[in-house]
Amino acid sequence: MKTDAEIAVLEALAAHGESLESKTGACTPQFRARLRLVDRARRLLVLDRCSNEAANMALVAQPRAELRAEWGEWRIAFVAGNPVTFSHEGTAAIRLDFPESVEIGRRRIYERTPDPLPPLRCLAEASGTVILETSVKDMSLGGLGLDVDIVASELKPGMFLAACRLECPGWEPAIVDLEVRHTTTAIQPDGSRSTRIGCRFVNLSPAAMVLVARYVNAGKGVRNLL
Repeated sequence: MKTDAEIAVLEALAAHGESLESKTGACTPQFRARLRLVDRARRLLVLDRCSNEAANMALVAQPRAELRAEWGEWRIAFVAGNPVTFSHEGTAAIRLDFPESVEIGRRRIYERTPDPLPPLRCLAEASGTVILETSVKDMSLGGLGLDVDIVASELKPGMFLAACRLECPGWEPAIVDLEVRHTTTAIQPDGSRSTRIGCRFVNLSPAAMVLVARYVNAGKGVRNLL
């Protein structure tokens, strides 16, 4: 459900002439253009066309556009359906359905390591039942990103996952508490969809902090910390 705060953020982006960009991998080549209009009736958004016409065509070929912006210290992201080309006040533009929700969060303050090496898996349980078991797609000292099957998308922002295990053969597991911060739909190379979950570490113990730092630095190729 859209909130007044979410709509106000979109209106501010448009008023300041801020650009939105497509999520890398969901639209190739990447689309980047100004948010032109936020419909006060909450029915549609209007974007300028990108300077790269191939990016325009890639965006409107998708049933849903995954868009984001970094504005000051904030990161804004949303998914809007039915992107189509049309003319707005005599100018070629792109129209989309109004998003159902807008994710608003602070920008990442820690450097992220994509596809950590050695590969890591995250295991979460609740009442003795495994509710999440998947690979870690990116990691920093502040948190991690996970790709899960679309059926696991009931993991919502704000959900707390206690005593999760970060596991890798030959390594001591790290026990961490996680808070789900955001979720987005990711399109895989084979066209299948998964859910990307961004989590932050909550109250890392000193021992877990050391292990997380080792994982992150190993992913950067710093092996002498092991």
